[in-house]
Amino acid sequence: MTTAIRAALAFGLLAGFYVLVAALLGATVLVDVVAVRNHGAGPLRDAVVLTLAALALLRGLVLVNRRREEEETGVAVGREHEPLLWQTVEELAARVGTRPPDEIRLVAEVNAAVGEDTSWLGLRAGRRRMYIGMPLLMTLTVDETRAVLGHELGHYSGAHTRLGAPVYRGRVAVIAAVRSLGNHAFVQRIFYYYAKLFLRVSLAVSRRQELEADRFAVAITSREAAGTALRKVHGTATVWRLFLDRYVAMTGMAGGRPADLFGGFHALAGVHRGEIVQADGDEEAGPYDSHPSLGERLAAIAALPEAAHGYDPRPGLALLRDPAVAAGAVERSFWTEDALRLRPLPWDELVARGLFASVNEEAMCDLAVAGHRVVGGPGPSVDAALEALARGQAPALHDELLRLGWQPAPDLLPSVVARAIQGVLITQGRARWTLSWAGPARLLDLTTGAEVDLGDYTARLVADPPAVAGLRAWFAQVGISATRPVAVPAA
Repeated sequence: MTTAIRAALAFGLLAGFYVLVAALLGATVLVDVVAVRNHGAGPLRDAVVLTLAALALLRGLVLVNRRREEEETGVAVGREHEPLLWQTVEELAARVGTRPPDEIRLVAEVNAAVGEDTSWLGLRAGRRRMYIGMPLLMTLTVDETRAVLGHELGHYSGAHTRLGAPVYRGRVAVIAAVRSLGNHAFVQRIFYYYAKLFLRVSLAVSRRQELEADRFAVAITSREAAGTALRKVHGTATVWRLFLDRYVAMTGMAGGRPADLFGGFHALAGVHRGEIVQADGDEEAGPYDSHPSLGERLAAIAALPEAAHGYDPRPGLALLRDPAVAAGAVERSFWTEDALRLRPLPWDELVARGLFASVNEEAMCDLAVAGHRVVGGPGPSVDAALEALARGQAPALHDELLRLGWQPAPDLLPSVVARAIQGVLITQGRARWTLSWAGPARLLDLTTGAEVDLGDYTARLVADPPAVAGLRAWFAQVGISATRPVAVPAA
Protein backbone atom coordinates (compact mmCIF):
# COMPACT_ATOMS: atom_id res chain seq x y z
CA MET A 1 0.00 0.00 0.00
CA THR A 2 1.51 3.37 -1.01
CA THR A 3 1.97 6.19 1.44
CA ALA A 4 -0.64 8.30 -0.39
CA ILE A 5 -3.26 5.56 -0.08
CA ARG A 6 -2.40 5.05 3.59
CA ALA A 7 -2.68 8.81 4.17
CA ALA A 8 -6.08 8.91 2.47
CA LEU A 9 -7.20 5.98 4.62
CA ALA A 10 -5.99 7.77 7.74
CA PHE A 11 -8.01 10.84 6.77
CA GLY A 12 -11.01 8.64 6.11
CA LEU A 13 -10.70 7.03 9.53
CA LEU A 14 -10.34 10.46 11.13
CA ALA A 15 -13.56 11.58 9.44
CA GLY A 16 -15.16 8.32 10.55
CA PHE A 17 -14.24 9.07 14.15
CA TYR A 18 -16.27 12.27 14.07
CA VAL A 19 -19.10 10.38 12.38
CA LEU A 20 -18.95 7.93 15.30
CA VAL A 21 -19.14 10.83 17.74
CA ALA A 22 -22.13 12.23 15.87
CA ALA A 23 -23.79 8.81 15.88
CA LEU A 24 -23.36 8.54 19.65
CA LEU A 25 -24.87 11.99 20.13
CA GLY A 26 -27.76 11.14 17.82
CA ALA A 27 -28.40 7.89 19.64
CA THR A 28 -28.35 9.77 22.94
CA VAL A 29 -31.00 12.22 21.75
CA LEU A 30 -33.15 9.37 20.42
CA VAL A 31 -32.94 7.35 23.64
CA ASP A 32 -33.69 10.45 25.71
CA VAL A 33 -36.82 11.17 23.64
CA VAL A 34 -38.03 7.56 24.02
CA ALA A 35 -37.37 7.64 27.76
CA VAL A 36 -39.34 10.86 28.21
CA ARG A 37 -42.31 9.51 26.24
CA ASN A 38 -42.48 6.06 27.85
CA HIS A 39 -41.64 6.98 31.46
CA GLY A 40 -40.28 3.45 31.98
CA ALA A 41 -37.51 2.64 34.44
CA GLY A 42 -35.50 0.68 31.84
CA PRO A 43 -35.51 3.35 29.10
CA LEU A 44 -34.87 6.05 31.68
CA ARG A 45 -31.84 4.17 33.05
CA ASP A 46 -30.45 3.67 29.52
CA ALA A 47 -31.01 7.33 28.75
CA VAL A 48 -29.13 8.45 31.85
CA VAL A 49 -26.17 6.14 31.14
CA LEU A 50 -25.93 7.13 27.48
CA THR A 51 -26.35 10.84 28.25
CA LEU A 52 -23.56 10.74 30.83
CA ALA A 53 -21.29 8.97 28.33
CA ALA A 54 -22.07 11.56 25.64
CA LEU A 55 -21.43 14.44 28.03
CA ALA A 56 -18.10 12.91 29.10
CA LEU A 57 -17.11 12.49 25.45
CA LEU A 58 -18.05 16.07 24.58
CA ARG A 59 -16.22 17.39 27.62
CA GLY A 60 -13.04 15.56 26.59
CA LEU A 61 -13.19 16.88 23.04
CA VAL A 62 -13.99 20.43 24.12
CA LEU A 63 -11.05 20.46 26.52
CA VAL A 64 -8.73 19.27 23.74
CA ASN A 65 -9.96 21.94 21.36
CA ARG A 66 -9.68 24.65 24.02
CA ARG A 67 -6.05 23.90 24.76
CA ARG A 68 -3.96 26.88 23.83
CA GLU A 69 -1.13 26.45 21.43
CA GLU A 70 2.08 25.86 23.32
CA GLU A 71 4.52 28.73 23.36
CA GLU A 72 7.19 28.31 20.71
CA THR A 73 10.35 26.77 22.09
CA GLY A 74 13.88 28.01 21.54
CA VAL A 75 15.07 31.17 19.85
CA ALA A 76 14.11 32.48 16.43
CA VAL A 77 17.14 33.46 14.34
CA GLY A 78 16.73 35.72 11.33
CA ARG A 79 18.90 35.93 8.24
CA GLU A 80 20.68 38.90 9.77
CA HIS A 81 21.61 36.78 12.80
CA GLU A 82 22.69 33.55 11.11
CA PRO A 83 23.26 34.23 7.38
CA LEU A 84 25.20 31.02 6.69
CA LEU A 85 22.60 28.81 8.36
CA TRP A 86 19.83 30.45 6.37
CA GLN A 87 21.84 30.22 3.15
CA THR A 88 22.37 26.50 3.77
CA VAL A 89 18.70 25.84 4.48
CA GLU A 90 17.55 27.80 1.43
CA GLU A 91 20.04 26.02 -0.80
CA LEU A 92 18.87 22.61 0.46
CA ALA A 93 15.22 23.61 0.05
CA ALA A 94 15.90 24.42 -3.61
CA ARG A 95 17.60 21.05 -4.07
CA VAL A 96 14.65 19.10 -2.69
CA GLY A 97 12.20 21.29 -4.60
CA THR A 98 10.29 22.98 -1.82
CA ARG A 99 9.67 26.39 -0.32
CA PRO A 100 12.08 27.14 2.55
CA PRO A 101 10.77 27.75 6.06
CA ASP A 102 9.62 31.20 7.06
CA GLU A 103 11.26 30.87 10.46
CA ILE A 104 14.23 28.99 11.89
CA ARG A 105 14.42 28.35 15.63
CA LEU A 106 17.38 27.00 17.58
CA VAL A 107 16.19 24.78 20.43
CA ALA A 108 17.69 23.08 23.48
CA GLU A 109 16.69 19.60 22.32
CA VAL A 110 18.30 16.72 20.48
CA ASN A 111 15.96 17.14 17.59
CA ALA A 112 15.43 18.69 14.21
CA ALA A 113 11.88 19.16 13.03
CA VAL A 114 9.64 21.15 10.74
CA GLY A 115 6.12 22.39 11.20
CA GLU A 116 3.55 24.17 9.08
CA ASP A 117 0.39 26.07 9.92
CA THR A 118 -2.31 24.64 7.69
CA SER A 119 -6.05 24.96 7.19
CA TRP A 120 -8.77 23.15 5.28
CA LEU A 121 -7.42 19.75 6.42
CA GLY A 122 -3.99 20.51 5.03
CA LEU A 123 -5.11 21.73 1.61
CA ARG A 124 -4.07 25.29 2.38
CA ALA A 125 -0.44 25.87 3.35
CA GLY A 126 0.63 28.47 5.90
CA ARG A 127 3.68 29.63 7.81
CA ARG A 128 6.57 27.18 7.95
CA ARG A 129 8.97 26.73 10.87
CA MET A 130 12.16 24.73 11.19
CA TYR A 131 13.59 23.69 14.56
CA ILE A 132 17.28 22.83 14.91
CA GLY A 133 18.66 21.40 18.14
CA MET A 134 21.77 23.09 19.53
CA PRO A 135 23.03 19.74 20.95
CA LEU A 136 22.96 18.29 17.43
CA LEU A 137 25.06 21.12 16.03
CA MET A 138 27.59 20.28 18.74
CA THR A 139 27.96 16.62 17.72
CA LEU A 140 27.29 16.54 13.95
CA THR A 141 29.62 17.65 11.19
CA VAL A 142 28.43 20.19 8.63
CA ASP A 143 27.87 17.37 6.13
CA GLU A 144 25.80 15.40 8.64
CA THR A 145 23.87 18.53 9.59
CA ARG A 146 23.01 19.05 5.92
CA ALA A 147 21.70 15.49 5.79
CA VAL A 148 19.46 16.13 8.82
CA LEU A 149 18.20 19.42 7.40
CA GLY A 150 17.62 17.80 4.01
CA HIS A 151 15.56 15.09 5.71
CA GLU A 152 13.38 17.71 7.42
CA LEU A 153 12.95 19.73 4.24
CA GLY A 154 11.98 16.47 2.54
CA HIS A 155 8.93 16.45 4.79
CA TYR A 156 7.91 19.75 3.22
CA SER A 157 8.62 18.48 -0.29
CA GLY A 158 6.48 15.40 0.30
CA ALA A 159 3.63 17.49 1.78
CA HIS A 160 4.04 15.50 4.99
CA THR A 161 3.62 18.57 7.19
CA ARG A 162 0.35 19.52 5.53
CA LEU A 163 -1.13 16.11 6.20
CA GLY A 164 0.61 15.67 9.53
CA ALA A 165 -0.97 18.57 11.41
CA PRO A 166 -4.65 17.55 11.07
CA VAL A 167 -3.82 13.87 11.58
CA TYR A 168 -1.83 14.68 14.71
CA ARG A 169 -4.70 16.76 16.08
CA GLY A 170 -6.96 13.84 15.24
CA ARG A 171 -4.77 11.47 17.27
CA VAL A 172 -4.99 13.81 20.24
CA ALA A 173 -8.78 13.99 19.91
CA VAL A 174 -9.17 10.22 19.58
CA ILE A 175 -7.03 9.52 22.64
CA ALA A 176 -8.89 12.21 24.61
CA ALA A 177 -12.19 10.61 23.65
CA VAL A 178 -11.12 7.18 24.88
CA ARG A 179 -9.81 8.58 28.16
CA SER A 180 -12.91 10.69 28.78
CA LEU A 181 -15.08 7.56 28.64
CA GLY A 182 -13.26 5.84 31.49
CA ASN A 183 -16.47 5.43 33.54
CA HIS A 184 -18.47 4.10 30.60
CA ALA A 185 -16.89 0.79 29.71
CA PHE A 186 -19.20 -0.32 26.88
CA VAL A 187 -19.03 2.96 24.94
CA GLN A 188 -15.33 3.29 25.68
CA ARG A 189 -14.69 -0.15 24.18
CA ILE A 190 -16.21 0.95 20.87
CA PHE A 191 -14.03 4.04 20.70
CA TYR A 192 -10.98 2.10 21.95
CA TYR A 193 -10.98 -0.36 19.05
CA TYR A 194 -11.63 2.42 16.55
CA ALA A 195 -8.76 4.42 18.05
CA LYS A 196 -6.42 1.43 17.74
CA LEU A 197 -7.24 1.10 14.04
CA PHE A 198 -6.80 4.83 13.38
CA LEU A 199 -3.51 5.02 15.29
CA ARG A 200 -2.06 1.98 13.56
CA VAL A 201 -2.89 3.34 10.11
CA SER A 202 -1.83 6.94 10.76
CA LEU A 203 1.42 5.95 12.46
CA ALA A 204 2.23 3.56 9.63
CA VAL A 205 1.94 6.61 7.35
CA SER A 206 4.34 8.50 9.60
CA ARG A 207 6.90 5.70 9.43
CA ARG A 208 6.73 5.59 5.64
CA GLN A 209 7.16 9.36 5.49
CA GLU A 210 10.34 9.11 7.55
CA LEU A 211 11.81 6.67 5.04
CA GLU A 212 10.79 8.97 2.19
CA ALA A 213 12.48 11.92 3.91
CA ASP A 214 15.65 9.84 4.39
CA ARG A 215 15.87 9.53 0.61
CA PHE A 216 16.12 13.32 0.34
CA ALA A 217 18.91 13.30 2.94
CA VAL A 218 20.94 10.84 0.88
CA ALA A 219 20.22 12.63 -2.40
CA ILE A 220 21.74 15.91 -1.19
CA THR A 221 24.66 14.46 0.82
CA SER A 222 25.59 10.77 0.75
CA ARG A 223 24.64 7.44 2.25
CA GLU A 224 27.53 7.75 4.70
CA ALA A 225 26.56 11.24 5.86
CA ALA A 226 22.87 10.35 6.21
CA GLY A 227 23.60 7.07 8.02
CA THR A 228 26.19 8.56 10.36
CA ALA A 229 23.88 11.48 11.12
CA LEU A 230 21.11 9.06 12.10
CA ARG A 231 23.42 7.14 14.42
CA LYS A 232 24.68 10.36 15.97
CA VAL A 233 21.16 11.68 16.52
CA HIS A 234 20.30 8.52 18.47
CA GLY A 235 23.61 8.54 20.34
CA THR A 236 23.39 12.24 21.14
CA ALA A 237 19.87 11.77 22.51
CA THR A 238 21.18 9.13 24.92
CA VAL A 239 24.02 11.37 26.12
CA TRP A 240 21.64 14.36 26.43
CA ARG A 241 19.34 12.32 28.70
CA LEU A 242 22.36 11.36 30.81
CA PHE A 243 23.35 15.03 30.94
CA LEU A 244 19.91 16.12 32.11
CA ASP A 245 19.50 13.31 34.64
CA ARG A 246 22.97 13.29 36.19
CA TYR A 247 24.12 16.91 35.92
CA VAL A 248 21.36 19.40 35.08
CA ALA A 249 19.09 17.78 37.67
CA MET A 250 21.28 19.33 40.39
CA THR A 251 19.92 22.76 39.46
CA GLY A 252 17.96 24.16 42.39
CA MET A 253 19.15 21.69 45.02
CA ALA A 254 22.61 23.23 44.65
CA GLY A 255 21.20 26.70 45.21
CA GLY A 256 22.04 27.71 41.66
CA ARG A 257 22.04 26.74 38.01
CA PRO A 258 24.87 25.94 35.58
CA ALA A 259 26.65 29.04 34.34
CA ASP A 260 27.39 27.32 31.02
CA LEU A 261 24.76 24.71 30.12
CA PHE A 262 26.04 23.83 26.67
CA GLY A 263 29.66 24.01 27.71
CA GLY A 264 28.91 21.17 30.09
CA PHE A 265 27.15 19.16 27.41
CA HIS A 266 30.02 19.71 25.00
CA ALA A 267 32.43 18.31 27.59
CA LEU A 268 30.22 15.29 28.27
CA ALA A 269 29.66 14.63 24.56
CA GLY A 270 33.42 14.72 24.01
CA VAL A 271 33.92 11.95 26.56
CA HIS A 272 31.15 9.86 24.96
CA ARG A 273 32.07 10.59 21.35
CA GLY A 274 32.65 6.93 20.51
CA GLU A 275 29.26 5.89 21.89
CA ILE A 276 27.54 8.67 19.96
CA VAL A 277 29.03 7.56 16.63
CA GLN A 278 28.41 3.86 17.25
CA ALA A 279 24.76 4.00 18.36
CA ASP A 280 23.24 0.70 17.27
CA GLY A 281 19.93 -0.16 15.67
CA ASP A 282 18.87 -3.36 17.39
CA GLU A 283 15.48 -2.10 18.53
CA GLU A 284 12.39 -2.84 16.45
CA ALA A 285 9.62 -0.37 15.77
CA GLY A 286 6.13 -1.32 16.90
CA PRO A 287 2.80 -0.53 15.22
CA TYR A 288 2.33 2.50 17.47
CA ASP A 289 5.76 4.07 16.82
CA SER A 290 5.93 7.19 14.68
CA HIS A 291 9.43 6.37 13.34
CA PRO A 292 10.93 3.18 11.92
CA SER A 293 13.70 1.60 13.97
CA LEU A 294 17.22 2.90 13.52
CA GLY A 295 18.25 -0.44 12.02
CA GLU A 296 15.45 -0.32 9.44
CA ARG A 297 16.33 3.22 8.44
CA LEU A 298 20.04 2.44 8.13
CA ALA A 299 19.27 -0.61 5.98
CA ALA A 300 17.00 1.45 3.73
CA ILE A 301 19.67 4.15 3.37
CA ALA A 302 22.32 1.57 2.48
CA ALA A 303 20.12 0.35 -0.39
CA LEU A 304 19.75 3.81 -1.97
CA PRO A 305 21.89 4.94 -4.91
CA GLU A 306 24.94 6.97 -3.92
CA ALA A 307 24.97 10.71 -4.59
CA ALA A 308 28.02 12.73 -5.61
CA HIS A 309 28.77 15.43 -3.08
CA GLY A 310 31.51 17.49 -1.49
CA TYR A 311 32.60 16.43 1.97
CA ASP A 312 32.58 19.01 4.77
CA PRO A 313 33.96 17.59 8.06
CA ARG A 314 33.75 20.86 10.01
CA PRO A 315 31.64 20.85 13.20
CA GLY A 316 27.99 21.72 12.66
CA LEU A 317 28.55 24.79 14.83
CA ALA A 318 30.50 26.25 11.87
CA LEU A 319 27.09 27.09 10.34
CA LEU A 320 26.56 29.66 13.13
CA ARG A 321 28.06 33.14 13.07
CA ASP A 322 29.02 33.02 16.76
CA PRO A 323 28.26 29.66 18.42
CA ALA A 324 28.84 31.03 21.93
CA VAL A 325 26.30 33.81 21.45
CA ALA A 326 23.75 31.43 19.91
CA ALA A 327 24.27 28.88 22.69
CA GLY A 328 23.79 31.59 25.31
CA ALA A 329 20.48 32.67 23.77
CA VAL A 330 19.20 29.10 23.52
CA GLU A 331 20.32 28.42 27.08
CA ARG A 332 18.21 31.32 28.36
CA SER A 333 15.19 29.89 26.56
CA PHE A 334 15.84 26.51 28.23
CA TRP A 335 15.37 27.76 31.80
CA THR A 336 12.14 28.72 33.51
CA GLU A 337 11.80 32.19 34.98
CA ASP A 338 12.40 30.74 38.47
CA ALA A 339 15.59 28.98 37.32
CA LEU A 340 16.90 32.16 35.69
CA ARG A 341 16.68 33.87 39.07
CA LEU A 342 19.09 31.31 40.56
CA ARG A 343 22.77 32.16 40.87
CA PRO A 344 24.85 30.83 37.95
CA LEU A 345 27.53 28.45 39.22
CA PRO A 346 30.53 26.78 37.55
CA TRP A 347 29.91 23.10 36.91
CA ASP A 348 32.35 21.88 39.57
CA GLU A 349 30.70 24.00 42.26
CA LEU A 350 27.19 23.05 41.11
CA VAL A 351 28.07 19.35 41.37
CA ALA A 352 29.77 19.76 44.76
CA ARG A 353 26.81 21.66 46.21
CA GLY A 354 24.18 19.50 44.53
CA LEU A 355 25.60 16.19 45.68
CA PHE A 356 26.08 17.43 49.24
CA ALA A 357 22.44 18.52 49.29
CA SER A 358 21.14 15.27 47.81
CA VAL A 359 23.50 12.74 49.44
CA ASN A 360 24.77 14.13 52.73
CA GLU A 361 22.63 16.92 54.13
CA GLU A 362 19.54 14.93 55.08
CA ALA A 363 21.62 12.03 56.41
CA MET A 364 23.61 14.40 58.67
CA CYS A 365 20.47 16.05 59.98
CA ASP A 366 18.46 12.87 60.62
CA LEU A 367 21.34 10.93 62.12
CA ALA A 368 22.02 13.85 64.47
CA VAL A 369 18.35 13.98 65.49
CA ALA A 370 18.24 10.20 65.94
CA GLY A 371 21.41 10.29 68.09
CA HIS A 372 20.01 13.08 70.26
CA ARG A 373 16.79 11.13 70.82
CA VAL A 374 18.73 8.03 71.86
CA VAL A 375 21.42 9.52 74.16
CA GLY A 376 20.15 13.04 74.89
CA GLY A 377 22.63 15.86 75.27
CA PRO A 378 22.70 19.57 74.47
CA GLY A 379 21.33 19.17 70.93
CA PRO A 380 21.42 17.18 67.70
CA SER A 381 24.93 16.40 66.46
CA VAL A 382 26.67 13.60 64.58
CA ASP A 383 28.71 12.95 67.73
CA ALA A 384 25.49 12.13 69.57
CA ALA A 385 24.91 9.34 67.06
CA LEU A 386 28.52 8.17 67.49
CA GLU A 387 27.92 8.07 71.24
CA ALA A 388 24.86 5.90 70.68
CA LEU A 389 26.98 3.51 68.59
CA ALA A 390 29.71 3.50 71.26
CA ARG A 391 27.10 2.48 73.85
CA GLY A 392 25.95 -0.40 71.66
CA GLN A 393 22.61 1.27 70.88
CA ALA A 394 22.73 0.78 67.11
CA PRO A 395 19.25 -0.89 67.05
CA ALA A 396 17.71 2.14 68.78
CA LEU A 397 19.44 4.45 66.32
CA HIS A 398 18.11 2.35 63.43
CA ASP A 399 14.55 2.54 64.80
CA GLU A 400 14.75 6.32 65.13
CA LEU A 401 15.79 6.61 61.48
CA LEU A 402 12.71 4.61 60.51
CA ARG A 403 10.55 7.01 62.55
CA LEU A 404 12.15 9.88 60.65
CA GLY A 405 10.93 8.42 57.37
CA TRP A 406 13.86 6.33 56.10
CA GLN A 407 12.90 3.15 54.28
CA PRO A 408 13.89 -0.20 55.85
CA ALA A 409 17.01 -1.76 54.33
CA PRO A 410 19.62 -4.26 55.56
CA ASP A 411 22.37 -1.63 55.39
CA LEU A 412 20.26 1.40 56.38
CA LEU A 413 22.24 2.46 59.46
CA PRO A 414 25.75 1.93 57.99
CA SER A 415 24.69 3.81 54.84
CA VAL A 416 23.28 6.80 56.74
CA VAL A 417 26.32 6.90 59.04
CA ALA A 418 28.65 6.89 56.01
CA ARG A 419 26.76 9.72 54.33
CA ALA A 420 26.67 11.73 57.57
CA ILE A 421 30.41 11.33 58.17
CA GLN A 422 31.00 12.38 54.56
CA GLY A 423 28.90 15.46 55.31
CA VAL A 424 31.04 16.26 58.35
CA LEU A 425 34.20 16.01 56.23
CA ILE A 426 32.68 18.24 53.55
CA THR A 427 31.33 20.95 55.86
CA GLN A 428 34.67 21.17 57.68
CA GLY A 429 36.75 21.47 54.52
CA ARG A 430 38.32 18.03 54.50
CA ALA A 431 36.55 16.53 51.44
CA ARG A 432 34.66 17.66 48.36
CA TRP A 433 32.49 16.10 45.69
CA THR A 434 34.49 16.36 42.46
CA LEU A 435 33.01 16.64 38.98
CA SER A 436 33.80 13.97 36.41
CA TRP A 437 32.35 13.96 32.90
CA ALA A 438 33.61 10.38 32.44
CA GLY A 439 31.46 8.95 35.25
CA PRO A 440 29.75 9.73 38.54
CA ALA A 441 31.31 12.40 40.74
CA ARG A 442 33.70 11.16 43.42
CA LEU A 443 34.22 12.37 46.97
CA LEU A 444 37.92 13.21 47.30
CA ASP A 445 40.00 13.92 50.39
CA LEU A 446 41.31 17.45 49.83
CA THR A 447 44.54 16.67 51.70
CA THR A 448 45.57 13.38 50.07
CA GLY A 449 43.53 13.45 46.85
CA ALA A 450 42.31 9.91 47.59
CA GLU A 451 38.69 8.90 47.18
CA VAL A 452 36.71 8.79 50.43
CA ASP A 453 35.07 5.36 50.61
CA LEU A 454 33.39 4.66 53.94
CA GLY A 455 31.07 1.78 53.04
CA ASP A 456 32.98 -1.10 54.65
CA TYR A 457 34.32 1.09 57.45
CA THR A 458 30.92 2.25 58.71
CA ALA A 459 29.59 -1.31 58.55
CA ARG A 460 32.37 -2.30 60.99
CA LEU A 461 31.72 0.84 63.04
CA VAL A 462 28.06 -0.07 63.53
CA ALA A 463 28.87 -3.68 64.37
CA ASP A 464 31.78 -2.93 66.76
CA PRO A 465 31.05 -0.23 69.41
CA PRO A 466 34.72 0.07 70.59
CA ALA A 467 35.72 1.11 67.04
CA VAL A 468 33.99 4.47 67.60
CA ALA A 469 36.88 5.56 69.80
CA GLY A 470 39.28 5.20 66.87
CA LEU A 471 37.10 7.44 64.67
CA ARG A 472 36.85 10.09 67.38
CA ALA A 473 40.63 9.99 67.85
CA TRP A 474 41.19 10.52 64.12
CA PHE A 475 38.72 13.41 64.12
CA ALA A 476 40.64 15.06 66.95
CA GLN A 477 43.96 14.46 65.20
CA VAL A 478 42.94 16.20 61.97
CA GLY A 479 40.96 18.95 63.67
CA ILE A 480 37.42 17.82 62.85
CA SER A 481 34.60 18.31 65.34
CA ALA A 482 31.60 16.02 65.18
CA THR A 483 30.05 17.76 68.17
CA ARG A 484 29.00 20.83 66.19
CA PRO A 485 25.23 21.26 66.37
CA VAL A 486 23.42 20.28 63.16
CA ALA A 487 20.74 22.70 62.01
CA VAL A 488 17.40 20.93 61.96
CA PRO A 489 14.69 22.28 59.61
CA ALA A 490 11.54 23.42 61.36
CA ALA A 491 8.72 20.89 61.20
